[in-house]
Amino acid sequence: MASTMNFLCNPISIAVTALSLVLAFLILARKLQQKQGKKKYPPIGGTIFNQLMNFNRLHHYMTDLAGKYTTYRLISPFRNEIYTADPANVEHILKTNFENYGKGWYNYCILKDLLGDGIFTVDGDKWREQRKVSSYEFSTKVLRDFSSVVFRKNVAKLANLVSEAAASNQTMDIQDLFMKSTLDSIFKVAFGVELDSMCGSSEEGAEFSNAFDDSSAMTLRRYVDISWKIKKTLNFGSEAELKKSIKVIDDFVYKLIRGKMEQMHQSQDDSSFKKEDILSRFLQLTETDPKYLRDIILNFIIAGKDTTATTLSWFIYMLCKHPAIQEKVAQEIKEATGMKEIKNIAEFAACSMSEAALEKMQYLHAALTETLRLYPAVPVDAKICFSDDTLPDGFSVRKGDMVAYQPYAMGRMRFIWGDNAEDFRPERWLDENGVFRQESPFKFTAFQAGPRICLGKEFAYRQMKIFSAVLLGCFVFKLNDEKKAVNYRTMINLHIDGGLHVRASHRLGH
Repeated sequence: MASTMNFLCNPISIAVTALSLVLAFLILARKLQQKQGKKKYPPIGGTIFNQLMNFNRLHHYMTDLAGKYTTYRLISPFRNEIYTADPANVEHILKTNFENYGKGWYNYCILKDLLGDGIFTVDGDKWREQRKVSSYEFSTKVLRDFSSVVFRKNVAKLANLVSEAAASNQTMDIQDLFMKSTLDSIFKVAFGVELDSMCGSSEEGAEFSNAFDDSSAMTLRRYVDISWKIKKTLNFGSEAELKKSIKVIDDFVYKLIRGKMEQMHQSQDDSSFKKEDILSRFLQLTETDPKYLRDIILNFIIAGKDTTATTLSWFIYMLCKHPAIQEKVAQEIKEATGMKEIKNIAEFAACSMSEAALEKMQYLHAALTETLRLYPAVPVDAKICFSDDTLPDGFSVRKGDMVAYQPYAMGRMRFIWGDNAEDFRPERWLDENGVFRQESPFKFTAFQAGPRICLGKEFAYRQMKIFSAVLLGCFVFKLNDEKKAVNYRTMINLHIDGGLHVRASHRLGH
């Protein structure tokens, strides 16, 4: 056992073994392809060993491959992994032949420790049941109104912290602040709980947030680490750390669920008790299985916390790099809200962020969407093929193959967006009257498409517009160090590695 442990702990040994397996598999794959004659398979772009070697710049590596091949294969010892940046293929996978592509057992095994049987891990009846219930909840006026109040309240807290930093010319990590504020917002909307991680008053909340981020990164690494199941069985390395992090998550979430159940039980006869949060509304539907509720809520959190916070972080980064666009957004906010002078941040957030005012912010909507095009919250999304198929570009897919579309790479493809694909241009989303216009969801894939299209799309836009409008209405943002490179951290969501350090100054009239 000791020699086995030493071997498994040695990255060189693992790498050599992995490379040997991949080479053997390449030879086998080539022989099989020769035998299968007329079927046309995507060109081989590399192996999952290449992904592992390029893990810290994974999306750059895969964008380079997409630019060269559009659709390509990466070989692994166990299956083909097919990646595509072709909108026609994306429509086929996500809509036309939807029933043939799902999460499958492969994705489920990787994701289940963190996300359980939630909507992002399951297929079939389990998925349809959760989709139906969640779709109804997201469409209710109760949730829309409740969440908007929460967003306004929490962005006011955030803006006050930014104001203090601006007054003393202090640098702040705006991504960290967004993470805390959106976590507070999601916990209030999901659990009805005031986490208050923004003000640092909840040590448990901070531990949960750190454990959640670490779990996300380690879960994604399973896709390129062929030894993860061995590590999990032996409980060492990254899998031991993942197990510890998930225990922190579970302890925290189950405690909240028990507390909410007791609160609901004690208030059964109290008609004035408000059941506005997601957890209360699920309990209202007589769903009392803690594990089911845990999975529902964690999937909701991963959909709403990191995605919004990371998009807002990249948005501020892009506005710092393009100050003229930042000023144009700020001017639109001023005109939409009718506020010539902002004397009180809380009042501005509470009274000026009406649905009518937000609807007028077409350029802001376009700038946020342009950010999502270049920096999608979920940079790659994978499905499993359930039976042999042929994609619109003529390439064959075998049963059991992993098939992934790439929002990050697609946002940079010139054949999709033109020669200026890598430029930040909010105007590409506006018509001649300055009104936002939609693009095909199979071309702009940040929110998925087809039957699995993101239920929280409007929810996310509302939160991002409220946060952006309050902050940009009150402050001017600049990078603390213009020369410092800003890169992503490779995990399920596209975080900025090391945070985004900025300085803020009050706008004139504040």
